[in-house]
Amino acid sequence: MTVRQRFALGKSRQRQLVRAMELALVAILAVGLWHRNLGVVVNAVVGVAVTQLPAILERDYGLTLGVGLTLWITAAVFLHALGTVPLPGIDASLYQSLWWWDHVTHTLSSSVVAAAGYAGARAVDEHSVDVDLTPEFLFVYLLLFVMAFGVFWELVEFFTGLAAAALGVPGILTQYGLDDTMLDLVFDSAGALVVAVLGTAVLSGFAEQLAGLLEARSED
Repeated sequence: MTVRQRFALGKSRQRQLVRAMELALVAILAVGLWHRNLGVVVNAVVGVAVTQLPAILERDYGLTLGVGLTLWITAAVFLHALGTVPLPGIDASLYQSLWWWDHVTHTLSSSVVAAAGYAGARAVDEHSVDVDLTPEFLFVYLLLFVMAFGVFWELVEFFTGLAAAALGVPGILTQYGLDDTMLDLVFDSAGALVVAVLGTAVLSGFAEQLAGLLEARSED
């Protein structure tokens, strides 16, 4: 038995993990409502909404993500929402008490963004005879795509913080200065690199489904 086989999760176990994290997100939402913590509530609501995307894509567009991709997306939003919950006894969240938590969530979240960008680009490449995306182009494209999204997200955090301060309400998103922003972008790039290396093996099936959807829409 190889190391990959020894530590691989079966589809049944992956589904169980997805369901457990979905229930945990609902519990986090309940905690946020109980303590009237706007940041926890908003991040939990967004997380719950994102976990519904696989079912919506399958119902409305016939696109099947598969349990592995669903687990990937769910883990990203779950870990982010979990990181905003104040820990009992110290009144500090995982983001505040563990220096590496923000790096892990940024890497995982950016990999999801990169996966979406990769699948979309591959779908256009397969659908259009006029487009031929080389592996080198896709590599650079993914880095630029994720970096652009990362800069956008940092701006959202910055202006959200300004708005919260102006309104006198607790912040929903927190920014810890320029050094933290630069580190966030570094780990965003790490997530993009993971997808650039593993994208073909993990996302080719979903990209083919997207290409088929584009083909069907163009024929209508």
